[in-house]
Amino acid sequence: MKIGLRKSSLKKRLSARTSIKRQIVHRSGLKMPRGYGWLRNPKRALYNKVYNKTTFSLTSLIKKMFK
Repeated sequence: MKIGLRKSSLKKRLSARTSIKRQIVHRSGLKMPRGYGWLRNPKRALYNKVYNKTTFSLTSLIKKMFK
């Protein structure tokens, strides 16, 4: 598990937004409401919750500095 600053990848950000799988799920209306990750995949939801609490991104630091 990573702790501290995350290195963001522009390539991964773009591929996640434009993937074929995402487009199919989005257009077919199969998306689940926010907060339903615990029902769909509890193991991944727990990992993501811990990861997001123990790491931070460069953009979040910049936002906090200029807030």
